[in-house]
Amino acid sequence: MEYTREQYEASARVIRKRLGGFVPKVAMVLGSGLGYLGDEVENPIIIDYRDIPNFKVSTAPGHKGRLVFGRLEGQNVAVMQGRMHHYEGYSYEAVSYAVRVLRLLGCDTLIVTNAAGCVNTEWKAGDLMLITDQIKMFSESPLRGENLPEFGVRFPDASHLYTPRLQELARQTAAERGIPLREGVYFYCYGPQYETPAEIRAARLLGGDAVGMSTAPEVIVAGHCGMEVLGLTLLSNMAAGILDQPLSEQEVLDAAEAAKEKFSGLVRACLRNMEP
Repeated sequence: MEYTREQYEASARVIRKRLGGFVPKVAMVLGSGLGYLGDEVENPIIIDYRDIPNFKVSTAPGHKGRLVFGRLEGQNVAVMQGRMHHYEGYSYEAVSYAVRVLRLLGCDTLIVTNAAGCVNTEWKAGDLMLITDQIKMFSESPLRGENLPEFGVRFPDASHLYTPRLQELARQTAAERGIPLREGVYFYCYGPQYETPAEIRAARLLGGDAVGMSTAPEVIVAGHCGMEVLGLTLLSNMAAGILDQPLSEQEVLDAAEAAKEKFSGLVRACLRNMEP
């Protein structure tokens, strides 16, 4: 294990001093295109990652690299405006470090969002997808090394990393708002290169519906420490080989901008419909 319980506690202690008694309940990791939701938090308390011991710096485009605490849609939230990725050079323990710190601060629910390539050829770019499960079996686990029993057991069950109760809440919320919501499996690849057409064909054969470079490590750690998880994906582009055109970062950013009202509206409505 790269980090000790004492290091997680040290990070939580620094944050707790800044919060002045505020206790967050819902942690939100916002991917490409949704980071601006952190700017809509009421009475925000903003802490840069650089000011928190043991936190890494988010370097991905569009990721501000800070935590925002406050109220959003009636919930006490902790919003990560930007996440860390393995492709930035960070270990999986570092990528998921913040999840355990937020758990120590009081968060018992995690909402994760991302933009991902669409693997399912029956869907289209711009669709929203409820993550029902994930595939991450060709890279190290963020739980490797010595187990920290204060967070969870050595061999945690992964049958329901994405909480069925929250999946149903998302289905009902999308239906109420008239938003079509796909449901599928998120296939994790660590990047930073986009996947090859052959890798996308393999992902499809293995059951993947969307492919991306984030989310899976954080969700594994959240499940390990007993958090409920809701995952939502913007299918920002068709994955490699489906269309006869190269993939680009700008395509992903443009799609995120075009869908942000629909995507953010669904996330906010789900948050509003959660039990306080």
